Amino acid sequence: MTPAYQLQCIDCHATYDPAEIIYTCPSCGGLLEVVYDLPSIEIDFHRSGECRSVWKYRALLPVDIEPVTIQEGGTPLYRLRRLFREIDANSRSREIFVKHEGLNPTGSFKDRGMTVGVSKAIELGMRTVACASTGNTSASLATYAARAGIPAVVLLPGGKVALGKVAQALIHGAKVLNIRGNFDEALKLVRQVCDEYGFYLLNSINPFRLEGQKTIAFEIADELGWEVPDRVILPVGNAGNISAIYKGFKELKSCGITDSIPKMTGIQAEGARPVVDAIDRGLEAIEPERKPETIATAIRIGDPVNAAKALRAIRESGGLAISVTDEEIIDAQRDLASLEGIGVEPASAASVAGMRRLIAEGLIDADERIVCVTTGHILKDPTEVVDVCAKPTWVDADIEAVKKAVFG
Repeated sequence: MTPAYQLQCIDCHATYDPAEIIYTCPSCGGLLEVVYDLPSIEIDFHRSGECRSVWKYRALLPVDIEPVTIQEGGTPLYRLRRLFREIDANSRSREIFVKHEGLNPTGSFKDRGMTVGVSKAIELGMRTVACASTGNTSASLATYAARAGIPAVVLLPGGKVALGKVAQALIHGAKVLNIRGNFDEALKLVRQVCDEYGFYLLNSINPFRLEGQKTIAFEIADELGWEVPDRVILPVGNAGNISAIYKGFKELKSCGITDSIPKMTGIQAEGARPVVDAIDRGLEAIEPERKPETIATAIRIGDPVNAAKALRAIRESGGLAISVTDEEIIDAQRDLASLEGIGVEPASAASVAGMRRLIAEGLIDADERIVCVTTGHILKDPTEVVDVCAKPTWVDADIEAVKKAVFG
């Protein structure tokens, strides 16, 4: 029986058995993706009464066992109102939404990938899972490994990861190693460790993990009545999410569920913008940023492993890639919270900051329906919030002191 899916290289198009433990193409070194025999798959995403979640879309997920799950997905799609008027006072026809992935179980979109990735690890008989991380991946991996009852090993760039994320990895029992280096060095090391000791690598270079993340596309379309927005804007760090979401929209169109693909628009920080530079200069591949720096720790990545997929997603969809300053990110984070009640970590706010700039520069049509993806919860990085916001006011414990502080 021919399997319903296989692994395929995005460069040389060689195909591989999905049971092989490989992360890149053995023939040419290219990135792999999961390719489905769509005509052979019975797909019904319109079932009434079924709650949105990653596993609602199981027909297009490459797992053949009962999944390791803690009810991930089903995150809300908020329509912006007060912030919309502040950003775009001249447009009456535009619709702007925020898909708040920070409301996944561990507080980030990484749960979508980890439920699939850890489930696949169990299916393949792997006994230990591992990753390098800027924080959210380690938190999610540790959580799903705990749920599955297998060990997790994570490598972090020491001193460069928000404490909320480190705490999650620790409390869920992962072996946490702080390395004296940046994320790109940590990823190189963990790949060596996995090769030598037979650990299962669950960074986004693993094509099965990205299959879970593509369900963001499925949910956006589902929440909009199986219509597709004109543009999806999201932060770009290791570049897996933008390519996964693009793949999800392509599969919906190929299946005849939807009839278009949104313009995939990636936002990077000024201090870590290799994908933006490649788009601006028309390069076929990125030139890595050796010393990436930004307050948005989740996207502080200079050599994203999925850059080739991201460049393809942006170009094929007619999208854009721009960078924003740390100040713009902080402003967007603060305004999203104070005007809309949506609390996100700095990297998440990059999508809203980027949208602001694109609208101000006239790079987005006035009638576009836009979805900004915010990737992590505000409590992922509380130290940053305390640093950039006004401090609490100390008062004596009596009513007159409170009145004076409140009313002046």
